[in-house]
Amino acid sequence: MACKVLVVCGSPVVASVDLLRRLAGECDHVVAVDRGLDALLGAGLGCDVYVGDADTVSDAGRALVDAATDFEVERHDPYKDYTDLALALDSVRRRWPGAEVVATCVTGGRPDMALSVLGLLVGYEDAPVWIDEDETTARILHGGESWTIEGAEGKTFSIIAIAPNTEVSEHGLEWELDHASLGLLADTGISNVVRGTARIKVHQGVAIGYLLHQGFIGTVDKNNRS
Repeated sequence: MACKVLVVCGSPVVASVDLLRRLAGECDHVVAVDRGLDALLGAGLGCDVYVGDADTVSDAGRALVDAATDFEVERHDPYKDYTDLALALDSVRRRWPGAEVVATCVTGGRPDMALSVLGLLVGYEDAPVWIDEDETTARILHGGESWTIEGAEGKTFSIIAIAPNTEVSEHGLEWELDHASLGLLADTGISNVVRGTARIKVHQGVAIGYLLHQGFIGTVDKNNRS
């Protein structure tokens, strides 16, 4: 059976201690990506593997990397051709083929980095990919993949096509879609409302679904979702 790997990235917006501890407890392995090691240390957690060039990790974290005995280190030259996350995902592929990935500490900070992170996670097609933060749980869905959401009545759900020619169905929400074509980065699937057990299916293309943990944000209006 394939395992689940938590990848803690280096966003300056750090996930809460409670979330990090929960995610670490649900996953089989933990990978710290550069400054992500500090987030783990702040939650009283360790990692199985550290990947990065150590340019953003704290002095205390760098000292642990330099003298690591309790975890493996894949340290890279800062003048490299790939980001630390790209190298971390390669490490996951090598170490745990077919592993499901849960990424956290990925969505804050620079918008250019956020887009790059999304692109890297979309490119990981080995198994399901989740982005889990305190305010949002997201799932990247390639053609043929689906997501069933339970116990989220009244919460906001959005789905956005992140590849051309994306076709989606969604049921159990205020506004349902049946094999609908979504334009690339179009707003058709923004700010929906979960009304029961929701089932999201991407028939072709690639989309990302976002479940906001708080209640519905916006005005319930079939002509204007936001």
